[in-house]
Amino acid sequence: MTFVVGEQCIKCKHTDCVEVCPVDCFYEGPNFLVIHPDECIDCALCEPECPVDAIFSEDELPEDQQVFLELNAELAEVWPNITEMKESPADAAEWEGKPNKLELLER
Repeated sequence: MTFVVGEQCIKCKHTDCVEVCPVDCFYEGPNFLVIHPDECIDCALCEPECPVDAIFSEDELPEDQQVFLELNAELAEVWPNITEMKESPADAAEWEGKPNKLELLER
C-alpha cells in the first residue's frame, strides 16, 4: 500500500510532508508534489503534516481522487526527488480548499 498526494496540493505545494519522510519518496513538479508508490513504506508520517489535507492512504483515497493514484505513479518517474522542506508558493493560501484544480496541474 502507498500514500497518495491528491488535488488539494495543486498550487499549494507545501513541503512539510517531505521533511518527515524517512525514505525520501516525494517528487516535485512545478506546482504539485507526488509520492512514488514503490518507494513509500506506508509509515503514515506525512499525512498529518500536510496543512491542506492533501495526502491520503491508498485505501482511504476518496472516489473523486482516484485519478491521483495513477498520476502519483506516473509523475514520480519523471519529476526530481525532493528531500528538504522549501517555502510554499507565495499565493498558496489563495488556493487552499479550492475545488477542481486538476486542470491547473503543471507537468
